[in-house]
Amino acid sequence: MSDIISTKVEVMEKAKEANVKFIRLQFTDILGVLKNVAIPVDQLEKALDGELMFDGSSIYGFTRIEESDMYLRPDPKTFAVFPWRPRDGAVARLMCDIYNPDGTPYIGCPRNTLKRVMAEAEELGYTMQVGPELEFFLFHIDENGFPSLKTHDRAGYFDLTPVDMGEDARRNMVLTLEEMGFEIEASHHEVAPGQHEIDFKYSDALDIADKIVTFKFVVRTIAQRHGLHATFMPKPVFGINGSGMHMNQSLFREGKNVFFDPEGPLQLSQEAYNYIGGLLKHARAISAISNPTVNSYKRLVPGYEAPVYLAWSGRNRSPLIRIPAKRGMSTRVELRNPDPSCNPYLAIAACLKAGLDGIKSGITPPPPCDRNIYQMSRAEREELGIGSLPGSLEEALAELCADDVIKDAMGPHIFNKYVEAKTTEWEHYRVQVHQWEIDEYLTRF
Repeated sequence: MSDIISTKVEVMEKAKEANVKFIRLQFTDILGVLKNVAIPVDQLEKALDGELMFDGSSIYGFTRIEESDMYLRPDPKTFAVFPWRPRDGAVARLMCDIYNPDGTPYIGCPRNTLKRVMAEAEELGYTMQVGPELEFFLFHIDENGFPSLKTHDRAGYFDLTPVDMGEDARRNMVLTLEEMGFEIEASHHEVAPGQHEIDFKYSDALDIADKIVTFKFVVRTIAQRHGLHATFMPKPVFGINGSGMHMNQSLFREGKNVFFDPEGPLQLSQEAYNYIGGLLKHARAISAISNPTVNSYKRLVPGYEAPVYLAWSGRNRSPLIRIPAKRGMSTRVELRNPDPSCNPYLAIAACLKAGLDGIKSGITPPPPCDRNIYQMSRAEREELGIGSLPGSLEEALAELCADDVIKDAMGPHIFNKYVEAKTTEWEHYRVQVHQWEIDEYLTRF
């Protein structure tokens, strides 16, 4: 499905050509959980005309029951056939925006939220390009069909068969993603046993957010067909690396990368420096969105390659922000703390909003830090003015609540519902008694 489809007529023709019988109209709730409504193909035209309603009160963070009617508006550019379903009576999908009955964009729709922030960038002459790097684990399913934490894979970074036991599954994931229009740039085993990474080509912000949602769906589906469970949980196993989603970002104007300046320091433009400054200024608040779970902060600790410290560098990987070596059209800023449990629409919107604030406010970042920050003492970090990300979801939510720029990126409705959900998550975690506490205290006291 590599052909670009952009109109209702093209979708109808492609669906007929592929013998599609069912369409899944997909969208996410505010937490990034993928939802869908399945319709027979004879309802496709009505759907493309924006005439299909659903009950928004049943989706977390959407509407109240007394105002529950919502409309799905599919984006024709997102039409794709599921390659793993039968070719005779195929199933396809369309990503959707959520609209109110009066025809206005629904403020609780994460996809609409990203489009709103992208429109702010466009008013300044910018379009955002994003290239994510998603990591995930493949685990065995137990005799009862439930996911386990077991893997017979003992491979490490860039290892291959026979050590990498997930290679066949990963190969099928790549082939499936390519059939659905992804341009895969690399796939490999990651550092931890059972951990993998598949990288796909950068694109505009909305397309990439859609692709991240689709990527996670495809990876989990193909893993299941191999008798495995794929998880994007940030830190499923203590003592080994967790899974991140490094987010490469750049701004373009009239087809040119505005972060590149051949005459600038490190060949970066002033806009690039200000964008970095904006990301660093708002990073602690962004973490509540880019690292949205209690478990996210088990990954963000020193010693496991996850970034913790608020610094940037053109060389080393210990700071929060790295500038990869390639220049020209490939000049980009790599934010290293996001993890794949986030809602990509909200995470990308928050990053773009922070970067734009840096440009508009002329925020200058601190000098680059080219030393290994993990090996510095606290006194050394304090002397250099290097802060750190929040240490818990609770701390991150407090930072989010105090940051008007990132709150504005989310909009009041999503912000309030999101904080409500995540505060409840933290409270549920906080009052639990965990196995570590039993092991540590039961016989001591």
